[in-house]
Amino acid sequence: MIFTELVLQNFGPYLGRQVINLNPQINPDESRPIILLGGMNGGGKTTLMDAIRLALYGQRSQCSTRNNLSYSDFLIQAVNSQATAVDQTRIELAFKQIINHEWREFRVVRYWDKFLKDGKEHLGILDEDWPDEALSNTWDEYIENLLPLGISNLFLFDGEQVKELAEQEIPPPTVIEAIQSLLGLELIERLSVDLDVLANRKRKNIVDKNQLYDLEEIETKINQAKLNKEEIEQKIEFIKEQLDQAKQKYDEALDKFRIEGGKIASDQSQKESQKKALENTINSLRDEFREIAADVLPLGLMTPLLKQAKLQTQQELKVIQNKATQGVLVDRDNRLLEYLASLSLTPDNIAKIEFFLQQDNQTLQQEINTYGEPWLGLEEEGLKQLETILNHRLIYQINLTRDKFKQVQTLETEIDTIDRELVAAASPEDYEVLDTMVKTTQKEYFDLQEQLSIFTRRQQEAQKVFEQAKKELIKYGEQYLARQNNEHIIQSAGKVQQTLAIFKERLTLKKLNKLEGEVTECFRYLLHKSNLVHRIAINTQNFSLSLFDPEGQPIAKHRLSAGEKQLLAISFLWGLARVTGRNLPIAIDTPLGRLDSSHRNNLIERYFPTASHQVILLSTDTEIGENEVKQLTEQGSIARQYLLEYDPQKRQTIIHPNRYFW
Repeated sequence: MIFTELVLQNFGPYLGRQVINLNPQINPDESRPIILLGGMNGGGKTTLMDAIRLALYGQRSQCSTRNNLSYSDFLIQAVNSQATAVDQTRIELAFKQIINHEWREFRVVRYWDKFLKDGKEHLGILDEDWPDEALSNTWDEYIENLLPLGISNLFLFDGEQVKELAEQEIPPPTVIEAIQSLLGLELIERLSVDLDVLANRKRKNIVDKNQLYDLEEIETKINQAKLNKEEIEQKIEFIKEQLDQAKQKYDEALDKFRIEGGKIASDQSQKESQKKALENTINSLRDEFREIAADVLPLGLMTPLLKQAKLQTQQELKVIQNKATQGVLVDRDNRLLEYLASLSLTPDNIAKIEFFLQQDNQTLQQEINTYGEPWLGLEEEGLKQLETILNHRLIYQINLTRDKFKQVQTLETEIDTIDRELVAAASPEDYEVLDTMVKTTQKEYFDLQEQLSIFTRRQQEAQKVFEQAKKELIKYGEQYLARQNNEHIIQSAGKVQQTLAIFKERLTLKKLNKLEGEVTECFRYLLHKSNLVHRIAINTQNFSLSLFDPEGQPIAKHRLSAGEKQLLAISFLWGLARVTGRNLPIAIDTPLGRLDSSHRNNLIERYFPTASHQVILLSTDTEIGENEVKQLTEQGSIARQYLLEYDPQKRQTIIHPNRYFW
């Protein structure tokens, strides 16, 4: 995990939007672990640590200025004093982590204003710049898997925490919680408490034996209900057999009624009315036939003659037209030849034109001779009427007549069917016998159906009584078993708690051995007197530290200087962080405290560059001074520098990138 960017907007002393690039990678091929942020006391360094905690953990964050404030009051207090009512307070923390062997960047965004809705901020999570609503809804669970709150103080700590750890014989509660979380001891404690709660609850659930139902009375009730239910079921089976027989008789009566004409006889008047209606429809269609026959329909019998008359009329009209135009064309040809003679054309050309005109006139005369003299004498208007009859009216009336004829045929078929049915109808005497048989068998069938319905309802009621009696028996058994189960749980809870105590003790010893080795290695690495301490032991009860020299003799902690105590505290935190096995960033606020120059050099040279792949240092000018910056620079450990410049008049802090105190 690597923090890549922190954005503050109107948060604490940071007015407006200010961005801090936390990425330790200065180019694609080079990374340096340290991000150095310098600021005077009260200049906003602790606010940056609070912003990181708040972004990651929200309401669960352990911020320095929250104290006993409610979360909503703390958020309102964190709004910049010069921010307006409509200005938004915002924290963004971007980080990268490896998922499926690839780096992916996430951005946690929390924002709010002075008038909190529902008493909390808005949370949004961006996955590679895409909003992830599902991750926003489960963010607390996600960050617990990545950087659990219980061990966060091992990676996000300040000088006051180091000072408190150095001066006290027993670690402060925050460190103890981190140790227990790291070792998995808090799960054992929680399980032991849960067992107490469970045992107390089960004690309340134990009831007196006098309050239980009498088992013999319940069993008698079950037997009576079962007997009643079985009697009703037998009656239902008997009725079903009778019902099947009645259904068979009823079906046979219906079949006989239908086969022997009873059905037709019952519908005779309806059939006769239906036949009368069909005959009336046929008569109407025949009237329509007569109306159609009064028009041009009879001409359909002589359609070939009409077509010949149409063709003859067309030819006669063309002959008349040719005769009318022949004289006109002769006069025009003569005038044309006279005109051509005046145009100085050669006699040969004039002869050719004259020949062409003669040929054209001969063709026209041949057409007149071919058709002969007109004899039908039908004019053009008559031809149009003839064409309308042939192409439209006659075709329409023929198709209409065919449709009407098909309707008549269909209706006549239906009338024939009705006539055959009426012939097969039973006589009135036979019909009376058939109808009486159907009604008798039908009544018997319906009566049995009603009886079946009544006894079915009785069966359902008897089943309910039987089920209720069984439930009472089950409840009795459950109460009896529950009492035994509760007593067993109460007895077992104490045994489990004893086992947990032994397990906790052995687990603590096993895991503290590794932690002792890590803390010893870190302390000896940071301490310039490498032969002073040979081994560090951790108390399994209160997690206090004991030091031993190379001869195995204890070293009193008060013999250590203030700087050595502080290095011991840092070694303790460093060792805990290493034991977690998590590759996480480390952020340290006011890291050097009261260290002398020798111990300070060891911390500068050995701890800061190797504590993690990303180390965020929040320092004053007296902690990491000019010489320390020069030393870290020469080591190639500083990736980025920032100066937090605080204006006491405006009570605002400005972040200057690429700057430090010098």
